[in-house]
Amino acid sequence: MRRPSRRSLLAAATAAAVTPLPTATPADAPGPLRTGFDRLSTDGYSLLHGQKTGIVTNPTGITQDARHIVDVMHTDPRVRLTAVFGPEHGFRGTAQAGGSEGRYDDPATGLPVYDTYLKSGRPLADVFTASGVDTVVFDIQDVGARFYTYIWTLYDCMEAAQLAGRRFVVLDRPNPVTGRDARGPVLHQEFASFVGRRPIAQAHGMTVAELARLFNAEFLTAPVALDVVPMTGWHRSLFYDAHGLPWVPPSPNMPTPDTALVYSGTCLFEGTNLSEGRGTTRPFELLGAEGIDARWAAAANELALPGVRFREAYFAPTFSKFQGRTVGGVQIHVHDRAVYDPVRTGIALLVTAKKVWSGFAWRSDDWIDKLTGSTTVRTMIDAGADTDGIVGAWQDELTAFRRIRKEFLLYR
Repeated sequence: MRRPSRRSLLAAATAAAVTPLPTATPADAPGPLRTGFDRLSTDGYSLLHGQKTGIVTNPTGITQDARHIVDVMHTDPRVRLTAVFGPEHGFRGTAQAGGSEGRYDDPATGLPVYDTYLKSGRPLADVFTASGVDTVVFDIQDVGARFYTYIWTLYDCMEAAQLAGRRFVVLDRPNPVTGRDARGPVLHQEFASFVGRRPIAQAHGMTVAELARLFNAEFLTAPVALDVVPMTGWHRSLFYDAHGLPWVPPSPNMPTPDTALVYSGTCLFEGTNLSEGRGTTRPFELLGAEGIDARWAAAANELALPGVRFREAYFAPTFSKFQGRTVGGVQIHVHDRAVYDPVRTGIALLVTAKKVWSGFAWRSDDWIDKLTGSTTVRTMIDAGADTDGIVGAWQDELTAFRRIRKEFLLYR
């Protein structure tokens, strides 16, 4: 990772307009949360005045009273909403993982809905051009992990908007697992994919508006004309439930904020032959496979990881790995989220699973390397390294990312 250059910081300053921020500090009692959309609409959509506007969103784009922002904007004469762009899972959220809704007209509003999933560069720019919009707005709830695809939809749409000569506006929402720190390995560029386009940490500790500022200054070939609308009433130590904003699952296997809390660590099990809990009511909190017994939970508990305990668990996924078969494993119980480290915990569970279960294997396509961002985690586990050794291996690159990250933070 490189430190921001004078040129890149100048680009960030000139290409990303930011509305004034509150002066609250983490020691203050949190005030009422106002998302970027709340602030935009309260201001009469002045930022979008005279613009044909399209919005990249999904079911998480809601108001405080749980109305969808597209439905709200469509009936408001102060804004000219002319198109919607759907990401993975779709605008209305009808598709499972790895799917989207395609091109259609939204029955509720009559607006044309365009599919962005797996589109990038010039093909996505052509979608924006064909839609006829002047400004592309982004408003999707993220969960704080590098491999959650919505932040790369953000990146791809920023790049495509620049290519199409469109303006780009990001409406901010909370990082549900706080923005206190960045954790985990940093992606190596040769492992770039849709679960990690650019070198950021596995748990980035940023909001989507902050990421947009970083992307624009550090990673886009040419910066897009960018405006971000920050929240008020949010600071970096707050978890999602601090303000009572309704939780809408950002994807079918992210049912609660508890899922988001563990996801940046336990999603690594997608890269193994163990179930990551898809097809259960507790995805990413339940992990297991046929042949695993109580020894795994015991081995994990012996590590005395901060803020978490593990329970022997048995479950039968209704879809995905081991569909309809009973498997054994662990359930993660976070009892102190203030000290819990999801990435270290995920690594510890991989290490102990390999030790106690002879059937442990990586996916044959080495998907784990794309999730962790390099071969380091896989090869060190295979060589018998312990959790501390593996976590220690990424500290230099994480320190470098933390320095870069600081330049783009919007909240205390």
